[in-house]
Amino acid sequence: MTPFTQPPEYARIKQVHSFHELVTTPFADGVNALCWGRTLPGDFGEIVDHLVTSEGITTIDEELLNSMSVSEAGKGAIGILVDDLRLLRDHGLLPSLDLIRGYPRDEHPAVVRTDVYSFHADSATERADTYLCTYHGPASEGVRNEEAQRRVDIPATRAELLKLYGGADDSGFAEFLNEHCYDLHYAPLPSARPFSFGLGNLWRIAIEYPGSPVPPCIHRAPETVPGQPPRLLLIS
Repeated sequence: MTPFTQPPEYARIKQVHSFHELVTTPFADGVNALCWGRTLPGDFGEIVDHLVTSEGITTIDEELLNSMSVSEAGKGAIGILVDDLRLLRDHGLLPSLDLIRGYPRDEHPAVVRTDVYSFHADSATERADTYLCTYHGPASEGVRNEEAQRRVDIPATRAELLKLYGGADDSGFAEFLNEHCYDLHYAPLPSARPFSFGLGNLWRIAIEYPGSPVPPCIHRAPETVPGQPPRLLLIS
């Protein structure tokens, strides 16, 4: 697995070198994503092969992991998964380890697509962050804030949303956009260079909440391609 490396112009991302740094480094000066780059030993593909699941998302617990009969490389992967879950729990978080064969899609979007395959920002009503790590399969993708525009700020899209709202561009319209999460989705600019979160790297990304010192990190789930391996994702 290759650790995440960033071009020098991606100043919104900061590399850290330990879990302690990951959880204690403040978001400031425009930095809204922290990456603990890791090259992980172990065979995570073997873990995935042992999981017989249907389409969609299956949550995996430690009991299931520890019950698997796997090779030494598989045991090494299980040890890392269990350790990462415990690190996040000990920090007061509620991590989930998921095998993902596909997310629900917004097949008939009302002007703005709002599924996780769209570039978006996470949000909360109070201070919070998102943690995530892809161990197997296609990784999450991000784009710099300067290289994206809120879809609701694109004039043609905003006009269509106003028609859908059926009113004036006032405070009620802003509430309408927020209620339907339209204001959390972004369109990359033509010059945008999306980047991969990579495999094995544990990320902490900023989300949108009142009083946040930095803009939220814009990201998305990778598009599902027929025949590609499922994702093994830790998220909190």
